[in-house]
Amino acid sequence: MAKLKLASYWAAACGGCDTAILDIHEKILDLAAAADIVFWPIALDFKYADVEAMPDGNIDVTLFHGAVRNSENEHLAKLLRAKSKVLVAFGTCAHIGGIPSLANLFNKQSIFKRVYHDSASTVNSDGVEPQPKTKVPEGEITIPQFYDTVWPLDHIVDVDYYVPGCPPTPKQIWSVVTTIVSGQLPPKGSVVGASEKTQCDECPRQKHEKKITGFKRIATSQPEHETCYLEQGFLCLGPVTRGGCDTRCQLSGVACRGCYGPPPGVLDQGAKAISAIASVIDATDPAEIERIISEIPDPLRSFNRFGIGGSLLVRKAL
Repeated sequence: MAKLKLASYWAAACGGCDTAILDIHEKILDLAAAADIVFWPIALDFKYADVEAMPDGNIDVTLFHGAVRNSENEHLAKLLRAKSKVLVAFGTCAHIGGIPSLANLFNKQSIFKRVYHDSASTVNSDGVEPQPKTKVPEGEITIPQFYDTVWPLDHIVDVDYYVPGCPPTPKQIWSVVTTIVSGQLPPKGSVVGASEKTQCDECPRQKHEKKITGFKRIATSQPEHETCYLEQGFLCLGPVTRGGCDTRCQLSGVACRGCYGPPPGVLDQGAKAISAIASVIDATDPAEIERIISEIPDPLRSFNRFGIGGSLLVRKAL
C-alpha cells in the first residue's frame, strides 16, 4: 500500500501547532511509517518551488495552521489548496482567525504607526516603513504585502476539515492522524478530533446556580479549586466553547478563554458569550448592572479573544 503524502504549513501563527505535532512523541514514528512528509518548511528543507512543481492533487492531506495575514500566506493557501486532495484548517488561527485576528480591531496604518514609530523601543528618525518592493544595488527585493484584515483559511480557499485548538492537544492530533490514515473521513466541513459538547459539559468543576454579582481576575484573586469559575465571578467562556481539549486550562487553574471556538449550532461565539454572561448577572438595577459589567476587562477582546476573524464582526470599522 502506498504511503500517504502529507504536508504542513505555518502561516500567521505563533508556531505552537507545529510544536504540538511533535508532542505526539514516539507516535511520530508511526506517522512516518504511514506517510511521507512532502512539505514541512519548519522541520525539513523544502522550498515553495518544490510545491509549485507538483501536479495538482499530488498531496493527500495538508495541515494548514495559521491565519491569512499577508500575500505570502494567501499564495500558499491557494497553492496548497490546488496541490492537496484534502485541506485541513489546523488549529484556532486557521479555523476562526485566532489571536492574530485581534489585529482586525485596528488597521494597517495604525499598526505600522505603533510598531515603526510610536513604540518606546523604536528608533526610526527617518520614518522608514517596510515596503513590498525595494530597489538595492543588486536588483529588487520583495517582502509579502501586509493586509489590512486577518482572515481564517476558509475565507480564502475551500476547506475540507477543521481541527480547533490553540494548539490542538496531542491526543486530538493523533485522533486526526489515525482518522486520515484509516481513510474513514467524516463528511466535508466537519470539525475533526474535538467534541460535540461544550467545555462546561466536560469540565469536572462543581456547578450550582450561577448568580454573578461581580467579576474577578486571576491576576488579583485566587479561585477556589473545585467550584465553577463563573460561579466564583471569574469570566469563563466554557458555556460557549467546544469541548475536546480535556479541559486543560480549567485543570491548570485558569478559566476557559475560548480557543476551541464555538460549539455546534453557535454562529458567533462572542455574541453567544455576551448572551450567556448577561443571563447570569444577578442584578436588576441599571446602575448595578453597569458596575458589574465594568469589571469585565476589555469586553470585546474578552469575548472574542480567538475568533474575531471568523465572527460576524470580522473586523472593527475604522
